[in-house]
Amino acid sequence: MCGLAGFAGAGDLSDLNAMTAALRHRGPDDGATLVDEANRVYLGFRRLVVIDPEGGQQPMPNEDGSVHVVFNGEIYNHGELRKELERLGHRFRTGCSDTEVLVHGYEEWGDALPAKLNGMFAFAIWDAPRKQLFAARDRFGEKPLYYCHRPGFFAFASELSALIKHTAVRRDIDDRALQKYFAYGYVPAPLTLYRGVNKLGGGRWLRLDLESADLRERAYWQFDIQAEQHSPPERVPALADELRELVDRAVARRLVSDVPLGIFLSGGLDSSFILACAAKHRPAADLDSYTIGFEEPEFDESAFARIVSEAIGTRHHQRILSFAAVENLVAKVLAGLDEPTGDPSILPTYLLAAFARETVTVALTGDGADELFAGYDPFAALGPAQFYHRLVPRPVHLLLGRAVEHLPIGRGNMTLDYKLRRALPAMSHAPALWNPIWLAPVRPAAMPDLFEAPLPIEDLYSEAIGIWERSPSRNLVDKTIEFYTNLYLQGGILAKTDRASMMVSLESRAVYLDNDVVEFCRRLPHGYKMRNGRRKFLLKRAAQGLVPRQILRRRKKGFGIPLVPWLRGLPGGLPFRPISGLRHAWIEERWRAFLAGRCDERLMLWSWLSLQGVLRSSGAGN
Repeated sequence: MCGLAGFAGAGDLSDLNAMTAALRHRGPDDGATLVDEANRVYLGFRRLVVIDPEGGQQPMPNEDGSVHVVFNGEIYNHGELRKELERLGHRFRTGCSDTEVLVHGYEEWGDALPAKLNGMFAFAIWDAPRKQLFAARDRFGEKPLYYCHRPGFFAFASELSALIKHTAVRRDIDDRALQKYFAYGYVPAPLTLYRGVNKLGGGRWLRLDLESADLRERAYWQFDIQAEQHSPPERVPALADELRELVDRAVARRLVSDVPLGIFLSGGLDSSFILACAAKHRPAADLDSYTIGFEEPEFDESAFARIVSEAIGTRHHQRILSFAAVENLVAKVLAGLDEPTGDPSILPTYLLAAFARETVTVALTGDGADELFAGYDPFAALGPAQFYHRLVPRPVHLLLGRAVEHLPIGRGNMTLDYKLRRALPAMSHAPALWNPIWLAPVRPAAMPDLFEAPLPIEDLYSEAIGIWERSPSRNLVDKTIEFYTNLYLQGGILAKTDRASMMVSLESRAVYLDNDVVEFCRRLPHGYKMRNGRRKFLLKRAAQGLVPRQILRRRKKGFGIPLVPWLRGLPGGLPFRPISGLRHAWIEERWRAFLAGRCDERLMLWSWLSLQGVLRSSGAGN
């Protein structure tokens, strides 16, 4: 895994050096730059050595040095692409570098290259003969890419913290992006926290023509479900076998590494299945699995991870923590986020990554399985929600909502009162808004309390509404999967995993986002994903015989922390750095009510804390 940065136009080498220095944690092993003074193009790179330690230096040129690439990620099908390119006459100078496939692939296929790649990537290519910069991001946006464009200037980087090191990039907060952050728990692409700065969305490329100053951006892929509605039970065995083979191949592709590799093991289905498949390709005793647990029983899954490790026979690493003992890490983690996150599981994710990084450089993860196979709690709520929405009169709904607000606030993980507080407000709205409101740090009704000029709800949730309306499926499960994969997975889960792992220079690889697994899921009828109320139905069938039976029967448990008691004991209280356009008095009132046990605003308060940490580290403000 690596970090890349560059610009065209205003600026000099000192800007580039500042940008790449800010990316050192993404690439601690090596760094280099390329300067094309005639065209005022600057490319910079920081490298974490994973594949081809000797031959993978970047920026990497083509045969005659007229085209250069900087690249962050892994291309899992680079071997097949290399053979095809060699047959077409391209000459490779490295033995096995996946980076070199990009520069020759661009020469051969141009903007059709990204669609041919099976991997996680963000890359930028300087094409000197054409005077063009070409950049692309992988299908789901596993690897980040930010850019700033205005007349006579274009800059890009793997992280916002690097991009704003260029003296020509401003760091004024974008009011619209800030509202969407509190509505979703993350800033959806193409917006970023800063006005005039964009993030390239997953499955998209852009091309800048320096002579015409024309910037074009296009989608080369987007997740949608193209499946029939029928799911006859007699097809289950064959489909389970096919899925098992696809996951197994995806694991095998991600086991290729020239540095030590391990596997995150939560004790749930997704990571356990990955570990079992990995043991088919390597001796189990040589596989390293990693788990962290907490002394608080409600948040500890380490016993289940041990069961899986012992059943498969891996070399298991486990660390049990008191959350109080790691409170001093919170400021460090929030400062390294780059963009704020409303997901407090960034903390245990960081701790797990840091633990694994003590002995390995690469880790396989189960990210994407919940989104693709309907694994989250809201999928189970869709049927009751549809029934409730259709039959419960609005006056009764409002009475129930007020009654739920008076329930005692649970301190545990995903308690019933917490779920009801999340679910009922969404039922006041159309189904297109159920999913984002269920996840929202701040409910739509409270946005006028928080913001002086709140966005209309159609604008606030325009991304979610757009995905819902353009979906080719009319089924609620399919539509919800499309919301989670296109928005929550990209803006929330993958960004969280990338930041947490790269803070400690660890490369994470998401097995279930393999192209072949995803295409299988796109064609799979929803009745095989959720069947008779059972979520991840086919994935569980595929894992039978490989994963211990008690893991298959477990209910899903999120990777959480004891957020309520921790926030109430926050040393020094909640920080209140002023932000233009926000009603700070409302936040302070909600904070006091939360401390007194009169309301449950854990997600809003965490989101505020995360935002404050990012702004403090970046020096941004209105």
